[in-house]
Amino acid sequence: MTHPSSPDSTPADPQKPAARRPAWVTPVAFAAVAVLGVTAGVIGANSLRAPATTPATTVNDGTARAASLTVEYGQSRGFDDVRQDEVLVSTEWLDENLDDPNVVVIEVSEGRQSSALTRYEAGHIPGAVEFVWYRDFVEQIERDLVSQDHFTALAQSAGVNPDSTVVLYGDANNWFASYGAWVFKLYGHDDVRLLDGGRAAWEAQGRELSPAAPTPATGTWEAEAPNSDIRAFQSEVLAVSQGEKDGVLIDIRGPQEFAGEIGVAEGFGGEAAAKWGHIPGAINAPWGKIVNQQADGGDGTFKNIEAIREHYAALGVDGTKPVYVYCRIGERASHTWYALSQILGYDVKLYDGSWTEWGNSVGVPVANPTLEASGGYSGLWGGQ
Repeated sequence: MTHPSSPDSTPADPQKPAARRPAWVTPVAFAAVAVLGVTAGVIGANSLRAPATTPATTVNDGTARAASLTVEYGQSRGFDDVRQDEVLVSTEWLDENLDDPNVVVIEVSEGRQSSALTRYEAGHIPGAVEFVWYRDFVEQIERDLVSQDHFTALAQSAGVNPDSTVVLYGDANNWFASYGAWVFKLYGHDDVRLLDGGRAAWEAQGRELSPAAPTPATGTWEAEAPNSDIRAFQSEVLAVSQGEKDGVLIDIRGPQEFAGEIGVAEGFGGEAAAKWGHIPGAINAPWGKIVNQQADGGDGTFKNIEAIREHYAALGVDGTKPVYVYCRIGERASHTWYALSQILGYDVKLYDGSWTEWGNSVGVPVANPTLEASGGYSGLWGGQ
Protein backbone atom coordinates (compact mmCIF):
# COMPACT_ATOMS: atom_id res chain seq x y z
CA MET A 1 0.00 0.00 0.00
CA THR A 2 1.35 3.39 -0.88
CA HIS A 3 0.91 6.70 0.81
CA PRO A 4 1.16 10.34 -0.24
CA SER A 5 4.50 10.70 1.52
CA SER A 6 5.99 7.59 -0.08
CA PRO A 7 9.00 8.08 -2.38
CA ASP A 8 7.54 7.04 -5.70
CA SER A 9 7.11 7.85 -9.32
CA THR A 10 5.70 11.36 -9.06
CA PRO A 11 5.57 14.22 -6.59
CA ALA A 12 3.29 13.63 -3.59
CA ASP A 13 2.88 9.93 -4.52
CA PRO A 14 1.80 8.51 -1.27
CA GLN A 15 -21.04 -15.82 -3.48
CA LYS A 16 -23.49 -16.62 -4.60
CA PRO A 17 -23.39 -20.47 -4.64
CA ALA A 18 -21.02 -21.97 -7.15
CA ALA A 19 -23.93 -23.19 -9.27
CA ARG A 20 -24.61 -19.59 -10.27
CA ARG A 21 -21.10 -19.04 -11.57
CA PRO A 22 -20.43 -20.44 -15.06
CA ALA A 23 -16.80 -21.46 -15.08
CA TRP A 24 -14.09 -19.71 -16.94
CA VAL A 25 -10.88 -21.71 -16.73
CA THR A 26 -7.46 -20.16 -16.72
CA PRO A 27 -4.08 -21.70 -15.91
CA VAL A 28 -2.32 -20.37 -12.83
CA ALA A 29 1.30 -20.95 -12.01
CA PHE A 30 1.73 -23.44 -9.16
CA ALA A 31 3.99 -21.07 -7.29
CA ALA A 32 1.24 -18.46 -7.31
CA VAL A 33 -1.23 -20.60 -5.43
CA ALA A 34 0.55 -20.19 -2.08
CA VAL A 35 0.36 -16.43 -2.45
CA LEU A 36 -3.04 -16.18 -4.09
CA GLY A 37 -4.67 -18.36 -1.45
CA VAL A 38 -7.84 -20.36 -1.43
CA THR A 39 -10.91 -18.20 -0.92
CA ALA A 40 -14.51 -19.34 -0.68
CA GLY A 41 -16.36 -17.93 -3.66
CA VAL A 42 -13.22 -17.02 -5.56
CA ILE A 43 -10.89 -20.00 -5.65
CA GLY A 44 -12.36 -23.08 -4.06
CA ALA A 45 -10.71 -26.40 -3.36
CA ASN A 46 -12.83 -28.03 -6.06
CA SER A 47 -11.43 -25.57 -8.59
CA LEU A 48 -7.98 -27.10 -8.58
CA ARG A 49 -7.41 -29.70 -11.26
CA ALA A 50 -4.47 -31.86 -12.26
CA PRO A 51 -2.10 -30.20 -14.73
CA ALA A 52 -3.49 -30.54 -18.23
CA THR A 53 -0.02 -30.70 -19.71
CA THR A 54 3.41 -31.79 -18.61
CA PRO A 55 4.83 -29.09 -16.32
CA ALA A 56 7.63 -26.98 -17.72
CA THR A 57 11.01 -28.05 -16.43
CA THR A 58 13.44 -25.69 -18.16
CA VAL A 59 15.56 -23.60 -15.86
CA ASN A 60 17.67 -20.46 -16.29
CA ASP A 61 16.48 -19.71 -19.81
CA GLY A 62 14.07 -16.92 -18.95
CA THR A 63 10.98 -19.11 -18.79
CA ALA A 64 8.94 -20.14 -15.77
CA ARG A 65 9.54 -23.61 -14.38
CA ALA A 66 6.49 -23.80 -12.16
CA ALA A 67 3.90 -26.50 -12.75
CA SER A 68 0.53 -25.17 -13.88
CA LEU A 69 -2.91 -25.76 -12.41
CA THR A 70 -6.29 -24.67 -13.66
CA VAL A 71 -8.58 -22.43 -11.70
CA GLU A 72 -12.27 -21.92 -12.35
CA TYR A 73 -13.11 -18.27 -11.88
CA GLY A 74 -16.26 -16.32 -12.57
CA GLN A 75 -17.68 -16.00 -16.04
CA SER A 76 -16.58 -14.37 -19.27
CA ARG A 77 -18.82 -11.36 -19.93
CA GLY A 78 -16.48 -9.35 -22.11
CA PHE A 79 -15.13 -5.85 -21.75
CA ASP A 80 -18.32 -4.18 -22.93
CA ASP A 81 -19.98 -5.38 -19.74
CA VAL A 82 -18.01 -2.82 -17.72
CA ARG A 83 -18.40 0.17 -20.01
CA GLN A 84 -20.76 3.09 -19.60
CA ASP A 85 -21.10 6.59 -21.01
CA GLU A 86 -20.50 8.66 -17.87
CA VAL A 87 -17.62 7.52 -15.66
CA LEU A 88 -16.56 10.70 -13.85
CA VAL A 89 -18.59 13.23 -11.91
CA SER A 90 -17.48 16.71 -10.91
CA THR A 91 -17.68 18.10 -7.42
CA GLU A 92 -20.40 20.46 -8.68
CA TRP A 93 -22.50 17.59 -10.03
CA LEU A 94 -22.19 15.60 -6.84
CA ASP A 95 -23.00 18.57 -4.64
CA GLU A 96 -26.19 19.13 -6.64
CA ASN A 97 -27.21 15.47 -6.52
CA LEU A 98 -26.51 14.54 -2.89
CA ASP A 99 -30.24 14.41 -2.15
CA ASP A 100 -31.02 12.14 -5.09
CA PRO A 101 -32.13 8.79 -3.56
CA ASN A 102 -30.65 6.93 -6.55
CA VAL A 103 -27.15 8.30 -5.89
CA VAL A 104 -25.12 6.27 -3.41
CA VAL A 105 -21.89 7.95 -2.31
CA ILE A 106 -19.11 5.79 -0.90
CA GLU A 107 -15.82 6.98 0.55
CA VAL A 108 -13.12 4.37 0.10
CA SER A 109 -10.39 5.18 2.56
CA GLU A 110 -6.86 3.95 2.97
CA GLY A 111 -7.62 2.98 6.54
CA ARG A 112 -4.10 3.30 7.93
CA GLN A 113 -3.99 4.50 11.52
CA SER A 114 -0.71 6.26 10.76
CA SER A 115 -2.16 8.20 7.83
CA ALA A 116 -2.02 11.96 8.12
CA LEU A 117 -4.98 12.27 5.76
CA THR A 118 -8.39 13.40 6.96
CA ARG A 119 -10.23 10.46 8.46
CA TYR A 120 -13.85 9.63 7.63
CA GLU A 121 -15.11 10.23 11.15
CA ALA A 122 -13.52 13.70 11.18
CA GLY A 123 -15.55 14.74 8.15
CA HIS A 124 -16.74 13.35 4.83
CA ILE A 125 -19.09 14.21 2.00
CA PRO A 126 -22.57 14.37 3.53
CA GLY A 127 -24.40 11.06 3.23
CA ALA A 128 -21.30 9.12 2.21
CA VAL A 129 -20.85 5.60 3.55
CA GLU A 130 -17.34 4.48 4.45
CA PHE A 131 -15.70 1.39 2.99
CA VAL A 132 -12.18 0.68 4.25
CA TRP A 133 -10.00 -0.76 1.53
CA TYR A 134 -8.08 -3.42 3.47
CA ARG A 135 -11.14 -4.49 5.49
CA ASP A 136 -14.03 -4.38 3.03
CA PHE A 137 -12.64 -5.14 -0.41
CA VAL A 138 -10.45 -8.12 0.43
CA GLU A 139 -10.56 -11.44 2.22
CA GLN A 140 -7.74 -10.52 4.59
CA ILE A 141 -6.27 -13.90 5.52
CA GLU A 142 -6.21 -15.21 1.96
CA ARG A 143 -5.03 -11.87 0.51
CA ASP A 144 -7.69 -12.17 -2.16
CA LEU A 145 -10.71 -10.25 -3.35
CA VAL A 146 -13.85 -9.97 -1.29
CA SER A 147 -16.15 -12.88 -2.15
CA GLN A 148 -19.38 -12.54 -4.11
CA ASP A 149 -21.57 -13.13 -1.03
CA HIS A 150 -19.60 -10.74 1.13
CA PHE A 151 -19.64 -8.04 -1.51
CA THR A 152 -23.39 -8.38 -1.97
CA ALA A 153 -23.87 -7.84 1.77
CA LEU A 154 -21.43 -4.93 1.77
CA ALA A 155 -23.09 -3.13 -1.12
CA GLN A 156 -26.56 -3.69 0.30
CA SER A 157 -25.45 -2.23 3.62
CA ALA A 158 -24.64 0.98 1.74
CA GLY A 159 -28.11 1.07 0.19
CA VAL A 160 -27.06 -0.01 -3.31
CA ASN A 161 -29.94 -1.05 -5.56
CA PRO A 162 -29.83 -2.33 -9.16
CA ASP A 163 -30.60 1.15 -10.51
CA SER A 164 -28.28 3.06 -8.16
CA THR A 165 -25.63 5.42 -9.43
CA VAL A 166 -22.65 4.53 -7.26
CA VAL A 167 -20.17 7.39 -6.83
CA LEU A 168 -16.88 6.54 -5.16
CA TYR A 169 -14.24 8.92 -3.90
CA GLY A 170 -11.37 8.77 -1.48
CA ASP A 171 -8.05 9.96 -0.27
CA ALA A 172 -4.66 9.12 -1.78
CA ASN A 173 -5.60 10.38 -5.23
CA ASN A 174 -8.58 8.05 -5.55
CA TRP A 175 -6.38 4.92 -5.72
CA PHE A 176 -8.57 3.04 -3.27
CA ALA A 177 -11.76 4.44 -4.74
CA SER A 178 -10.60 3.22 -8.15
CA TYR A 179 -10.01 -0.22 -6.69
CA GLY A 180 -13.53 -0.11 -5.31
CA ALA A 181 -14.88 0.87 -8.72
CA TRP A 182 -13.05 -2.07 -10.29
CA VAL A 183 -14.59 -4.46 -7.76
CA PHE A 184 -18.08 -3.06 -8.40
CA LYS A 185 -17.54 -3.56 -12.14
CA LEU A 186 -16.04 -7.01 -11.59
CA TYR A 187 -19.26 -8.02 -9.81
CA GLY A 188 -21.51 -6.50 -12.44
CA HIS A 189 -22.92 -3.20 -11.23
CA ASP A 190 -24.01 -1.09 -14.21
CA ASP A 191 -23.48 2.49 -13.07
CA VAL A 192 -20.23 3.16 -11.21
CA ARG A 193 -18.46 6.52 -11.26
CA LEU A 194 -15.54 8.28 -9.62
CA LEU A 195 -15.64 11.74 -8.13
CA ASP A 196 -12.99 13.42 -10.24
CA GLY A 197 -10.25 14.64 -7.91
CA GLY A 198 -11.63 12.73 -4.93
CA ARG A 199 -11.62 14.06 -1.40
CA ALA A 200 -8.83 16.53 -2.13
CA ALA A 201 -10.83 18.38 -4.80
CA TRP A 202 -13.92 18.48 -2.58
CA GLU A 203 -11.98 19.88 0.37
CA ALA A 204 -9.99 22.36 -1.74
CA GLN A 205 -13.24 23.96 -2.88
CA GLY A 206 -14.44 24.35 0.67
CA ARG A 207 -17.47 22.12 0.17
CA GLU A 208 -19.41 20.79 3.13
CA LEU A 209 -18.05 17.96 5.23
CA SER A 210 -20.08 16.06 7.80
CA PRO A 211 -19.01 13.86 10.74
CA ALA A 212 -22.36 12.07 10.74
CA ALA A 213 -22.44 8.50 9.47
CA PRO A 214 -25.62 7.74 7.51
CA THR A 215 -27.90 4.76 8.12
CA PRO A 216 -29.21 3.91 4.64
CA ALA A 217 -32.04 1.48 4.02
CA THR A 218 -30.72 -1.94 2.99
CA GLY A 219 -30.31 -2.17 -0.76
CA THR A 220 -31.42 -4.97 -3.07
CA TRP A 221 -28.56 -5.22 -5.58
CA GLU A 222 -26.89 -8.64 -5.76
CA ALA A 223 -23.38 -9.19 -7.06
CA GLU A 224 -23.11 -11.32 -10.18
CA ALA A 225 -20.39 -13.87 -10.76
CA PRO A 226 -17.10 -11.97 -11.20
CA ASN A 227 -16.30 -10.90 -14.74
CA SER A 228 -13.21 -12.96 -15.55
CA ASP A 229 -12.36 -10.68 -18.45
CA ILE A 230 -11.16 -7.79 -16.31
CA ARG A 231 -9.06 -9.69 -13.76
CA ALA A 232 -5.74 -11.30 -14.70
CA PHE A 233 -3.95 -14.12 -12.93
CA GLN A 234 -0.23 -14.75 -12.87
CA SER A 235 -0.15 -17.40 -15.58
CA GLU A 236 -1.89 -15.15 -18.10
CA VAL A 237 0.51 -12.33 -17.35
CA LEU A 238 3.38 -14.77 -17.73
CA ALA A 239 2.07 -15.79 -21.16
CA VAL A 240 1.95 -12.14 -22.22
CA SER A 241 5.43 -11.51 -20.88
CA GLN A 242 6.82 -14.45 -22.85
CA GLY A 243 5.07 -13.51 -26.07
CA GLU A 244 2.71 -16.48 -25.98
CA LYS A 245 -0.36 -14.24 -25.65
CA ASP A 246 -1.02 -10.88 -27.25
CA GLY A 247 -1.03 -7.93 -24.93
CA VAL A 248 0.95 -5.12 -23.38
CA LEU A 249 2.06 -4.97 -19.74
CA ILE A 250 2.07 -1.72 -17.78
CA ASP A 251 3.93 -1.38 -14.47
CA ILE A 252 2.76 1.80 -12.79
CA ARG A 253 5.19 1.74 -9.84
CA GLY A 254 7.92 4.32 -9.45
CA PRO A 255 11.09 4.15 -11.58
CA GLN A 256 13.26 2.95 -8.69
CA GLU A 257 11.05 -0.05 -7.96
CA PHE A 258 10.68 -0.79 -11.66
CA ALA A 259 14.44 -0.74 -12.18
CA GLY A 260 15.10 -2.94 -9.15
CA GLU A 261 17.04 -0.18 -7.43
CA ILE A 262 14.79 -0.54 -4.39
CA GLY A 263 12.42 -3.32 -3.43
CA VAL A 264 9.70 -1.25 -1.80
CA ALA A 265 9.16 2.34 -0.71
CA GLU A 266 10.24 3.16 2.82
CA GLY A 267 7.59 2.38 5.41
CA PHE A 268 5.90 -0.35 3.41
CA GLY A 269 8.07 -3.35 4.20
CA GLY A 270 5.01 -5.52 4.63
CA GLU A 271 4.52 -5.25 0.88
CA ALA A 272 8.08 -6.15 0.00
CA ALA A 273 9.02 -9.01 -2.30
CA ALA A 274 12.03 -11.30 -2.34
CA LYS A 275 12.90 -10.31 -5.88
CA TRP A 276 13.34 -6.77 -7.15
CA GLY A 277 12.69 -5.40 -10.63
CA HIS A 278 9.76 -5.83 -12.99
CA ILE A 279 7.96 -8.30 -15.22
CA PRO A 280 9.98 -8.72 -18.43
CA GLY A 281 8.52 -6.71 -21.28
CA ALA A 282 6.55 -4.34 -19.06
CA ILE A 283 6.38 -0.62 -19.76
CA ASN A 284 6.90 1.74 -16.86
CA ALA A 285 4.04 4.26 -16.81
CA PRO A 286 3.64 5.84 -13.35
CA TRP A 287 0.02 6.70 -12.64
CA GLY A 288 0.69 10.34 -11.74
CA LYS A 289 1.38 11.46 -15.29
CA ILE A 290 -2.32 11.40 -16.16
CA VAL A 291 -3.63 13.62 -13.36
CA ASN A 292 -3.31 17.29 -12.51
CA GLN A 293 -0.84 16.92 -9.67
CA GLN A 294 -1.48 18.89 -6.52
CA ALA A 295 2.25 19.44 -6.15
CA ASP A 296 2.08 21.36 -9.44
CA GLY A 297 -0.92 23.42 -8.41
CA GLY A 298 -3.50 20.98 -9.73
CA ASP A 299 -6.57 19.61 -8.02
CA GLY A 300 -5.94 15.89 -8.48
CA THR A 301 -8.45 15.54 -11.30
CA PHE A 302 -7.73 13.49 -14.41
CA LYS A 303 -6.24 15.33 -17.33
CA ASN A 304 -8.49 15.66 -20.37
CA ILE A 305 -9.12 12.56 -22.43
CA GLU A 306 -6.90 13.57 -25.33
CA ALA A 307 -3.96 14.28 -23.04
CA ILE A 308 -4.39 10.85 -21.45
CA ARG A 309 -4.71 9.17 -24.83
CA GLU A 310 -1.60 10.92 -26.15
CA HIS A 311 0.40 10.05 -23.04
CA TYR A 312 -0.18 6.33 -23.44
CA ALA A 313 0.16 6.41 -27.22
CA ALA A 314 3.65 7.83 -26.78
CA LEU A 315 4.45 4.74 -24.71
CA GLY A 316 3.08 2.43 -27.39
CA VAL A 317 -0.28 1.83 -25.71
CA ASP A 318 -3.06 2.74 -28.13
CA GLY A 319 -5.81 0.22 -27.44
CA THR A 320 -4.99 -2.08 -30.33
CA LYS A 321 -3.84 -4.79 -27.91
CA PRO A 322 -5.26 -5.96 -24.58
CA VAL A 323 -3.62 -4.14 -21.67
CA TYR A 324 -2.52 -5.65 -18.36
CA VAL A 325 -1.77 -3.30 -15.47
CA TYR A 326 -0.05 -4.00 -12.17
CA CYS A 327 1.70 -2.23 -9.29
CA ARG A 328 2.71 -3.58 -5.89
CA ILE A 329 -0.59 -4.68 -4.36
CA GLY A 330 -3.09 -3.58 -7.00
CA GLU A 331 -4.51 -0.31 -5.71
CA ARG A 332 -2.49 2.17 -7.78
CA ALA A 333 -2.85 -0.02 -10.85
CA SER A 334 -6.64 0.17 -10.46
CA HIS A 335 -6.35 3.94 -10.99
CA THR A 336 -4.62 3.27 -14.32
CA TRP A 337 -7.18 0.52 -15.08
CA TYR A 338 -9.90 3.10 -14.60
CA ALA A 339 -8.27 5.61 -16.93
CA LEU A 340 -7.54 3.11 -19.69
CA SER A 341 -10.72 1.04 -19.39
CA GLN A 342 -13.38 3.51 -18.33
CA ILE A 343 -12.13 6.83 -19.72
CA LEU A 344 -10.40 5.62 -22.91
CA GLY A 345 -12.45 2.47 -23.45
CA TYR A 346 -9.53 0.10 -23.96
CA ASP A 347 -9.61 -3.62 -23.15
CA VAL A 348 -7.81 -3.77 -19.81
CA LYS A 349 -7.24 -6.37 -17.11
CA LEU A 350 -5.98 -5.63 -13.62
CA TYR A 351 -3.37 -8.06 -12.31
CA ASP A 352 -4.19 -7.52 -8.67
CA GLY A 353 -1.65 -10.09 -7.48
CA SER A 354 0.87 -7.55 -8.76
CA TRP A 355 4.47 -7.46 -7.58
CA THR A 356 3.87 -8.94 -4.13
CA GLU A 357 2.81 -12.14 -5.87
CA TRP A 358 5.20 -12.05 -8.83
CA GLY A 359 8.23 -10.99 -6.82
CA ASN A 360 7.68 -13.76 -4.25
CA SER A 361 7.04 -16.59 -6.71
CA VAL A 362 9.63 -19.22 -7.52
CA GLY A 363 10.51 -19.71 -11.14
CA VAL A 364 8.93 -16.69 -12.81
CA PRO A 365 11.26 -14.42 -14.81
CA VAL A 366 12.26 -10.99 -13.58
CA ALA A 367 13.95 -8.08 -15.33
CA ASN A 368 16.31 -6.16 -13.06
CA PRO A 369 18.29 -3.41 -14.82
CA THR A 370 20.04 -2.45 -11.57
CA LEU A 371 21.36 -5.94 -11.01
CA GLU A 372 22.41 -6.27 -14.63
CA ALA A 373 24.25 -2.97 -14.53
CA SER A 374 26.01 -3.70 -11.26
CA GLY A 375 27.26 -7.10 -12.25
CA GLY A 376 26.66 -8.16 -8.66
CA TYR A 377 23.82 -8.71 -6.27
CA SER A 378 22.52 -5.20 -5.82
CA GLY A 379 18.75 -5.29 -6.20
CA LEU A 380 18.42 -8.98 -5.41
CA TRP A 381 16.84 -10.43 -2.26
CA GLY A 382 17.04 -7.33 -0.18
CA GLY A 383 20.36 -6.24 -1.66
CA GLN A 384 22.32 -9.10 -0.12
